[in-house]
Amino acid sequence: MDLLNTLVDKGLRRELPTREEALAVLATSDDELLDVVTAAGKVRRQWFGRRVKLNYLVNLKSGLCPEDCSYCSQRLGSKAGILKYTWLKPDEASKAAAAGVAGGAKRVCLVASGRGPTDRDVDRVSKTIEAIKEENEGIEVCACLGLLTDGQADRLRSAGADAYNHNLNTSEETYGAITTTHTYADRVETVQQAQAAGLSACSGLIAGMGESDKDLVDVVFALRDLDPDSVPVNFLIPFEGTPLAKEWNLTPQRCLRILAMVRFVCPDVEVRLAGGREVHLRSMQPLALHLVNSIFLGDYLTSEGQAGQTDLDMIADAGFEVEGAGTTTLPRHRADALAGGCGTGGASAGSGCGSHEASGAGGCGSHGGGGCGPCGGHGEQEPAAVANAEADGPVARTDAGGVARTDLVAVRRRGAGTDLAPNA
Repeated sequence: MDLLNTLVDKGLRRELPTREEALAVLATSDDELLDVVTAAGKVRRQWFGRRVKLNYLVNLKSGLCPEDCSYCSQRLGSKAGILKYTWLKPDEASKAAAAGVAGGAKRVCLVASGRGPTDRDVDRVSKTIEAIKEENEGIEVCACLGLLTDGQADRLRSAGADAYNHNLNTSEETYGAITTTHTYADRVETVQQAQAAGLSACSGLIAGMGESDKDLVDVVFALRDLDPDSVPVNFLIPFEGTPLAKEWNLTPQRCLRILAMVRFVCPDVEVRLAGGREVHLRSMQPLALHLVNSIFLGDYLTSEGQAGQTDLDMIADAGFEVEGAGTTTLPRHRADALAGGCGTGGASAGSGCGSHEASGAGGCGSHGGGGCGPCGGHGEQEPAAVANAEADGPVARTDAGGVARTDLVAVRRRGAGTDLAPNA
């Protein structure tokens, strides 16, 4: 297939595909799916071998968010029956993080719901970062706290944070249909602030919100221009108690095509399979490891993932290996650029770290909203987003009868914020 041969050649050279080529990947048929996975897998192995990086989420503060991000179970007005609690103490968060580290996680992601942190919140998180680093030598810590104000990224960096996550989630054109309490530009600015402070930027997307193929390509190309080091790809979970509970817009095949497209556009970036993988990929999760080089271990923010040991078995059975603490995740050209402080200017730097020659790059980890990440629970979707999707063609459904698959979605009732042991 000429398209796939072209995309492999470009990926091995870190050359940006055209938008038409990216759209063509999303338009491939199910008969061509294994060919698409094989082609994108060649690019993944070129830059990351057969390594899989494990990440572990700690929800520092759950629910009670004043933002109206329509995909999130923690949003203002959400009726999802999720856990709600205020800030964990540093020792509680450190204990929660230790469970993930014991399971093989290399990065701990500290997430808090809300529009963004106050200076007092930054102090709390700084103490938590210090506590985790004291107990776990060499562990990476990524903060995801929402929109940042001047100086906050520098303070997190000084406290020992290695990375900051803030997702773009969807295209700029569609963004106003899913959130009204902040703007797409606010999100871009926060990622750039993190980069300017020397933090590794993590920024990704959520698929399955009624967006068109064009929206998906637009947000991935925007991420490539922004040049984060890791790009989390979340799949919307229609959560019981939200208006989207009966909306299933993704199939396993669709998810794999989206992941392949992201890999072709962001060949040498850490692409992380994040929230919703168990629900939407189901038995086809192992195929996704040929496309991504990073996953979350165990549970998410407000939903349960599959057992951590099952994740480890899946990686081994598929012929991959867990990335060790002493291994640098990013290819040398990106790692060297990050260490040298290059690429901290974000989109204004043009080609970012120079890791993609004259083009840009793609991004990151796992989280959404004003700090709400791959929570596995998402709120209502605005009509404009649905209308956009319908204008570009019919949306695939996984439930022919239109009945919500609540058996696939489980609210998290263990780990941080509970008296039960975490799933790691």
